[in-house]
Amino acid sequence: MSQKKLLFIVNPRAGRNKSRGPLFDAATVFSEAGYLLSIHETKAAGDAAEYAAKEGPHFHVVVAVGGDGTLNEVSRGLMELKNPPMLGYLPQGSTNDFAASLHISANPVTAACAMTQAAPRQLDVGLWNGRHFLYVASFGAFTSSSYTASQAAKNALGHFAYILEGMKDLNTLRPYQVKLTADGEVLDGEYLFGAVCNSTSIGGLMKLDPERVVLDDGKFEMLLIPSPKNPVDLQNLVLALLEQQYDREGLIFRHVSSIHLETATELPWSLDGEYAPSMPVVDIENRPRALSILL
Repeated sequence: MSQKKLLFIVNPRAGRNKSRGPLFDAATVFSEAGYLLSIHETKAAGDAAEYAAKEGPHFHVVVAVGGDGTLNEVSRGLMELKNPPMLGYLPQGSTNDFAASLHISANPVTAACAMTQAAPRQLDVGLWNGRHFLYVASFGAFTSSSYTASQAAKNALGHFAYILEGMKDLNTLRPYQVKLTADGEVLDGEYLFGAVCNSTSIGGLMKLDPERVVLDDGKFEMLLIPSPKNPVDLQNLVLALLEQQYDREGLIFRHVSSIHLETATELPWSLDGEYAPSMPVVDIENRPRALSILL
C-alpha cells in the first residue's frame, strides 16, 4: 500500500436527524490530506464488525462513523486482526460517551482535521468472556437504558432518552448477588449496579474524574453500587451519586486489570451500550494498548 488508504464504515441509522453534509466535508479533509477514501454503509447489526475484520488489512485507517455501538463493532472487527490498522471515530450518535472521554468533536470536519494532524494514541481494550469491548461493561440498574431506548428516541432526545430509560429502572431496582474477584480482592455481596470502564462516562449517566482515567495504563476503573441496607446507607448512596464522588462511603471504586465474577441470578450485561446475555461466570480482562486511535 503505497498511498495511504482510509475506510469509512458508516451506520446510516445513527443520528438520522443530523445533516450528512458535514460528512462529505470530512471526507474532503481526508482526501486533501492524501488519503484514498472508501466508504461502506452498514446493512444490519454485526455488519460493521464483519466488514472491519475482512477489509481492515487493506487500509491504514478504519473510521467508525456512527454512535458508540458502531464504534464497538468496528473495534471488535479490528481486534480479530493480527496487525490491525489505526482506528478513527466520527461520532454521529446521540450520546457518544467514548467521544466525550477522548474530546473528539461532534463536528465531523473538526474531528477529521484533528485526525489528519494527530499522532496515534494507544488504547486498552476489554475482553468479556472472549468478546471485545472498547470502553465499558456494566450490569444491573441503568444497564438496559443504553440498549432499550429506541433509536428514534435516541435520535430525537439524545442523552435525555437514556435518562428517561434510567428513571424507569428506578421502579424495578433490585439487588444482584454476585461474588467478584478483582485483582485478587474478593467482593461478595448484593449490588444494584456494577461496571468496569475505560472512559470518563458510564452509560451516559455517570461521570468519572478525567484525571483518574488513563486510557492506556492496563487498568479498568471499576464501580460497584452495593444494595443499601438501611436509610442511612441509601442517603449516602444517593449523595455520592449526585455529587459524583465515588470514593464516598457506600460505593466501591477500584482500578483493576482483571475480574472474575460468579452469580446464580439472571444478570444481563451491556458492552459499550450493546446487550450481552447473562452468564453464570464472567471473566473480564484488560488487553493493554491493543489498538491505536487517531484523535
